[in-house]
Amino acid sequence: MAPLAYVCVRPQAGAAAGEFASFRSAMRRDDLAQLDLVRGPLPDDVFDRYAGFVVGGSPFNLTDPRSSKTDVQLRVEADLERIAERAAAAGTAALFTCYGIGIVTRMLGGEVTRAYPEDTGPSSVRLTDEAAQDPLFGMLADRFTALTAHKEGAGVTPPTATLLATNETCPVQAYRVGDRLYATQFHPEPTGPAFTERMAVYRDDGYFTAGDYDAIAARVIAASLSEPTRLLRSFAARFAG
Repeated sequence: MAPLAYVCVRPQAGAAAGEFASFRSAMRRDDLAQLDLVRGPLPDDVFDRYAGFVVGGSPFNLTDPRSSKTDVQLRVEADLERIAERAAAAGTAALFTCYGIGIVTRMLGGEVTRAYPEDTGPSSVRLTDEAAQDPLFGMLADRFTALTAHKEGAGVTPPTATLLATNETCPVQAYRVGDRLYATQFHPEPTGPAFTERMAVYRDDGYFTAGDYDAIAARVIAASLSEPTRLLRSFAARFAG
């Protein structure tokens, strides 16, 4: 059994490769495996092969009308939900990020809407009182900076989840379900330079005004991003098998 697998849900190969490298570096796991759900379905034996999963972001939006979604996007949603259901039942460990938190929220019966977007760049995140007792979030600073870029989110924590992190713009920044399923709205894996490279891929996709790239990139590079990567290392240390 390989210890952990990165789950790719990005159609853009360059952005996907950069994200995989960011997760592997942040988690300090050279043995991190890769599953690409855009280019193939979730293997039937996946839960026998891996001890846990980290799910990357995507330009897909859960709130897109079903009629506008491709067969690939619908399959990705279904496969991610399989992972989330398994982790919620303590059958594996999983950390869903950005787009993935919407999958988990919907699976739990919560609401994902376009009412809670966040601009591309650094965002301030604060931990809840419950986070102090969490084995992963309890080791982080009470307030920290993380990178965000999303068009949808949740205003309240879904049923059965424990809210761990929040902010004013998007109240549900992170939560835990049981003791093996985590989800974050922010991106925990990239360094500032890696994030600006991803920004370049998506600069015409409506996340920010293309002409503002240089100004946003400068803020990203200047941001201190130590706590999100500590979260990933803690997840790896706890669940790598």
